[in-house]
Amino acid sequence: MLIGSIGWLSLGSMVVAQLLKPFLNAKAEGIRAIGRILDTGGMPSSHSALVTTLTLSIYSVEGGSSILFSISLIFSLYFIFEATGLRQEVGRQAQVLNEMVDELQETHQVDRRRLKELVGHSWQEVFGGVVVGVVVFLLGRGWIAAS
Repeated sequence: MLIGSIGWLSLGSMVVAQLLKPFLNAKAEGIRAIGRILDTGGMPSSHSALVTTLTLSIYSVEGGSSILFSISLIFSLYFIFEATGLRQEVGRQAQVLNEMVDELQETHQVDRRRLKELVGHSWQEVFGGVVVGVVVFLLGRGWIAAS
């Protein structure tokens, strides 16, 4: 089997986080929040949900002293820190560049396409993703054990 129960549960965790985004952003954004389903940033972090479920699932099957768990934990921590660091900074830079393009449009003919500003995550959004990942793991761990 190409993707086992751990892989499917982890991907499911990511999907759950993505599906939650419109509901968690509906109050602030109204009907436009439906577009959040496809966003890479915002609350909750689907990246954090996926790696949390993956790491907990591997831990439950392989144990905490396994090489596979160690690798998963290191990559999960990297994903989380990258989402709050580098990708967050890229989003800030996109915001500044979009503002500059808006100002230039008054006097110059420039490309109207805007850069995506919601790229990274705040620590609150990452925590939300970790919570989703833990909940999905707890709900699906029986399925992993049965496979």
